[in-house]
Parts: sequence; structure tokens; C-alpha cells
Amino acid sequence: QDSFGAIHVRGDHGDLQYRINGIILPESISEFGQTLDPDMIERMQLLTGALPAQYGYRTAGVVEITTESGAHRHHDADEAGENENFGGKVGLVAGSFGTLNPEFSLHGSNDLWSFFFTADYLQNDIGIENPTSARNPIHDHSNQSKAFGYVSYVLSDDARLAFMFGATNNRFQIPNNPNQQPAYALAGVADFDSAKLDQRQREVTTFGVAALQGKLGATDYQVSLGQRYTSVNYRPDAIGDLVFNGVAGVIDRSNRADTLQVDFSTPVADTHTLRYGAYASYETPVSNNTSQVFPADADGNQTGTTPITIIDNAPHTHARTYGVYVQDQWDVNDKLTVNYGLRADKVKAYVSEGQLSPRFGLTYQASDTTTLHAGYARYFTPPPTELISPTDIAKFQGTTNQLPSGANAATLSERSHYFDAGVSQKLGDNWTLGLDAYYRRVTNLLDEGQFGAALVFSPFNYAQGRVRGVEFSANYTNGNINGYLNVSSSRAMGKDVVTGQYNFAQDELDYIATHWVHLDHDQRLTASGGISYDWNGTKLGADFLYGSGLRRDFANTAHLPKYWQVNLSANRDFDLPAIGKTNLRLAIINATDEVYQLRDGSGIGVGAPQFGPRVGAYVAVSKSF
Repeated sequence: QDSFGAIHVRGDHGDLQYRINGIILPESISEFGQTLDPDMIERMQLLTGALPAQYGYRTAGVVEITTESGAHRHHDADEAGENENFGGKVGLVAGSFGTLNPEFSLHGSNDLWSFFFTADYLQNDIGIENPTSARNPIHDHSNQSKAFGYVSYVLSDDARLAFMFGATNNRFQIPNNPNQQPAYALAGVADFDSAKLDQRQREVTTFGVAALQGKLGATDYQVSLGQRYTSVNYRPDAIGDLVFNGVAGVIDRSNRADTLQVDFSTPVADTHTLRYGAYASYETPVSNNTSQVFPADADGNQTGTTPITIIDNAPHTHARTYGVYVQDQWDVNDKLTVNYGLRADKVKAYVSEGQLSPRFGLTYQASDTTTLHAGYARYFTPPPTELISPTDIAKFQGTTNQLPSGANAATLSERSHYFDAGVSQKLGDNWTLGLDAYYRRVTNLLDEGQFGAALVFSPFNYAQGRVRGVEFSANYTNGNINGYLNVSSSRAMGKDVVTGQYNFAQDELDYIATHWVHLDHDQRLTASGGISYDWNGTKLGADFLYGSGLRRDFANTAHLPKYWQVNLSANRDFDLPAIGKTNLRLAIINATDEVYQLRDGSGIGVGAPQFGPRVGAYVAVSKSF
């Protein structure tokens, strides 16, 4: 749980991999705009722990998404419609903070073709977390649009050709923090109201994938070619950024990735399934920065009131990633399954690195109600190429944007040993309980921070890292009542910053070099839960989030207070004259209007204060056809 809608799985910053219908989706630069529309999802599963060899690179969690295909109808509760081969849905969400969210989807199929398309547009006045505790943020309007499409064609009884494509275009105002005092003097400007700053950011992502899926003899296969383009553009307030920050930087980053993925699965005898495959990507990152700064002395003190322009465009480079894997699923008997394998990865970008990574896991069905699992994985995690922005430190010496440290080592790939064990227990017909423990020992631990006014993260490495935690889950189902509870205790620590040092003050670097420090997203305890009740066709729900507080202060040595957020919802279908079945949903977010702070602007790589959302009411209406 974090700002910008981010989640941190098992102590990692990001490191999530998204697969759509088994195909890896390259990462985007987006930090607070969603790339995928939830309406495209038919099923979703989060995989964590010691993963099999087929999963590489982003391994904190793998989000497996199965999309709507067009061959089935899933928008009505009873999956019924006048024409089962063609249909769709239109909907509208409106509510607090100027929220307006129309959406549309369409699906269809025949004997050979199947398609699904969805698009939506969102505008509101709370696009990014408010830097103050006030109910309504200042200068926080956002416009976000998303579209996704899936088309498949049956070539034969054993082969299918599929196409996926998607696009997002998200625009944000950066919210303002009023009553701030200018720190720099600009010629011709006597004063500047921080509530009138006009900083903006735009995030764009497009992707397309063509996949051939089928069967050759006993072997299932999938071959896919894809391309993804992503960009972020930050535009400062030309005057305000200078008087408050001493730098007004126009930042443009983009990354184009071409990908190839090949996967095979072959049964061997009666008890073995051999899986093997390869992945390759070719990326072209671009990082351009044009900054207005003031001249300064060796201590960073401003010496002139007329700004100068510095262009810091990174040299063009190319990043190549290659990986192959082989793994065997051995069904020893009807109770024990062993999965073991090996993958090899190579990265050639700002540095050239590689690793052989063994994987081993087992699942034991101790009884009809008890399942045990344990595993070990060696992980290799390259830094996100799209976030790396090489900086020419010398260009900014003698200016108000001179960096706190002169060290500038290239970001390295993270290497870790991951241990995981757990148990799942069914209690009667209604309860399912789960308990998992994990430990990760890390070399060159990757973390990300926001260094500067633009809401763009930059990766850096700690020389060492250690992450451990315990997770508990409970699920309850009994007729028209359903509930869940998740509780996690985690500790993520790093020591000695070895790359990206120029973003840190020297006293902070010296402290971290000899002390284990908490990662900025570390929380001792987090929890979530919810309950739903079907009352004569009206579905009532409540859910909550809890956090013990994210890190703050010098070198993350303290944490913010704990916080709660409770949400309420109601959902019912109505059969309206001349319209037919229509779904109406009501939701209250932060129903108790709890005022809580996620960030206070201090800590490692934390740019600004951020508060959770204030109470808001929303109504949604949708009609399937």
C-alpha cells in the first residue's frame, strides 16, 4: 500500500510482472496512471514466492490476467443475453471530486473469429494524492483514457492466431501545497504564491502483441511477437519551479521495446511435464532534460538571479535482454508434486550482466484439507531500463541544481536467494486459512526513489539487502455471506548505497554505508479485509485497509502513524421499463473520513507530502446488451 495506487509485494518496490493470456507485457514508465482497464479482465491471479523457472526478471509477484475473449458473455450476473454471440456493456461512474467515468465494451464471436474491445475515460479533481490534509486538493485535475482490444482467429483444430493491443493517455496536474516560502530569487519576480504553481505531467503507453498458440503432437506451444512504447513528459512552472526549487526542468523520457516469447509444454511419460522456452527483448530508451537553473557557489548558495539553460540529454543506447529456461513438473504420486528447473539470463544495457538461476519447489497434499508447499529460487532482476536516466553531473556543478554527491555508478541487476514455505488449511465447508513465510537475501538490492519535482522514479542499488515476512489469509463462504482477511508482517532493509549516489547527501550516504536502513516502502504490519452479504438481491459490502505507517525522516529512521480506511458499497440489478436489466452500484470511499498521511516529504527518495483520500460518494450505472 502506497501513494500513486502502488502496492509493494513482499517488501519489493514494484518488481511486478504482468502476463496477459500467458504473454509477458513489457513495463511502462507510468507512475500513477493505470495502464490496464479492469473491465478487460475475466480472471486474475497473483503468484508470489519461489516461482518456477518459466518466470524471470520481475519476480516479486506475477499478475496472471485472462482477458475477455468475446467467445463468452460475462457482463451479466447470469451470463445471459439476447444474442450470446454478440454483446457489450455501457456504463457511467460519477461522484465526488468531479469524478466522471464513462465506459464501453463490445464482444462477439462466430465459428472462427472472436473479439473483445473495451474503452473508458476518467476525469476527476484528485488525480494524485493531496499534499495537504484539506478535503479538496489544489490544482489536481486529471484526464485519463484507456483502450484494450483482443482478436483471435482459429486456423485449425490445433492452432489459433491472436492479437492484443492497448493504449493509455493520462494527463495530470501536479497538486500544490499552499503557503510555501520561495527559496530562490528570480529577477523581476517579487513574490510567488505556491498555490498557483502549474506543473503538469503526461504518461502514454501503447502495446501490441501477435501470438500463435496451438498444439504439435503432444506439445502445447505459444510464440508471440510484441512491441510496447511508453513515455512520460513533465512540464514545470517556468517561474514557480525556479523560485521554490532552484531548477525548472523539462523532462522527456520514452522507451520502445520489441519482444519475442516462446513457450512449450510437453508431457513425458505419465508423471512428468517438461516446460521450456525463451524470451528476448530489444529496448531503445530516450532521456532528455532541459533545465533552467541559477548560478551558485561551491556550497550551492545562489549567486545570481538570472537563470541559465543546461541541456542534459543522455546518449542513445540500446538494451538487450535474453533468457532461456527448462523445468520439469514431476507428479511423484497423487499427494506430492515436485517442480525443479534452471533458467539462464543475460542483460546488455548500461552494464552487461548474467546469471544461472536454479529453482526448486514442492507441493504436498497432506490430507483432503491440508496442503503444504516449500521452495527455493535464485532470482536475477535487471534494473528497469525505462526508468534509468544517465546524468552528466559535471554540467550542473556551480548551479542551484548541483548534485549532493559526485559518485555516479551505473545501476546494477539485483541478485537474490529466495526461500518460501507455507500451508493452506480448509476448516469445514466454509473456511480456508493460509500461512506463508518468506526470506530473501539480496546482493545489489534494487530500490526506487523520486528525486526532484517530476513524479518520475529513479532506480538505485544497496550493496546488501534482507527481506523477511509472514502472511496470513482467511476466506469465508457460506451461502450469501462471503468474507476475507489478509494480514502481513514484513521487514525490508538495505545497507550501503552503491549506485545512484548523486541523489543522496553525503551524511546520509555515510550513515547508510555502516547501518542497515529500512526501505522507504517498508511497513511492519499491513492488513486488508472485507465482507459481502446478498440481501434479497442487493449485495452489500464493506472492506478496509490498514497500515502501520511508511518510513520517514533521515535515512528512513522513523515511520508515520498507523492508518485505517473503510469503504462501503451496495449493488443491485433493476429491471427498468423500456431499458431492461440495469445494474446500479453505490460506493463510499473512506466512509469514516479518516485523515491520514501516507508520506510527509521526508525519507529516502520521497518527493512531497501525500495524504489518503477524504470521504467520497460515487454512483455507477451500467447496462449490458
